[in-house]
Amino acid sequence: MNRDDAKRLLAHCAAFDNRQPSLAAAEAWAAALHDVPADDDAFAAVARYYATPPHRPGDRLWIQPHDIRTGRQKLRAERLENFTYEPPTSDCDPHYLARLRGQLAATADGRGPALCAAPALEGGPHPEFVEELEARGYEVGCPVPDAEEDGSTTAEVSAVRRPGPLGVECPVCRAPIGRPCKTRLRSKNSPKPHGARRRVAAGQPAATETPAEIEQRRAAALAHLAQTVHQEDQP
Repeated sequence: MNRDDAKRLLAHCAAFDNRQPSLAAAEAWAAALHDVPADDDAFAAVARYYATPPHRPGDRLWIQPHDIRTGRQKLRAERLENFTYEPPTSDCDPHYLARLRGQLAATADGRGPALCAAPALEGGPHPEFVEELEARGYEVGCPVPDAEEDGSTTAEVSAVRRPGPLGVECPVCRAPIGRPCKTRLRSKNSPKPHGARRRVAAGQPAATETPAEIEQRRAAALAHLAQTVHQEDQP
């Protein structure tokens, strides 16, 4: 982008923000965007910038050279999002890199069609692969039932399930089946399962602690505290 290109771009910006273009501004923008062409994407970046609301309502939008650069790059990247290389009819392509670069440039410039979605894979497996699967007793093309339909999930859970509290997921710390409960800080394994987990394993609802359990835990904590103070007082 040269000074004349920057003057045209600044005039386009002035239509949105009423700025007063000057020769000094054109020279500064041309220096900042010396490697950015003044193409349709650069002008489209201005329109998109002013069509987007500001992050904070009420702020004045004022486009800068770096907004032109990033906005133009984003426009071109969007066209290439679902780009698919189109190979020649022959299997060997000695000009693969040149052909790939040309297709990328044409799509990014808007001269080639941009796909709205990634193309789906078509065709079946290779015949040799099908033969190998059938030789191993697999039927190719048969419908695969969901886990809920064939009961495989239930069988897998039953295989790791064990009696006692570890046979269920803990409703307190979310420890999975077969894993010990976590402490309050979730950093260490608890020596005993949570009370709610024991109740669920026994077929009872995962209710909160009963008053008796709370009082028992409180008494145990006080006893532990008293023992610690007594040990510290010993000479």
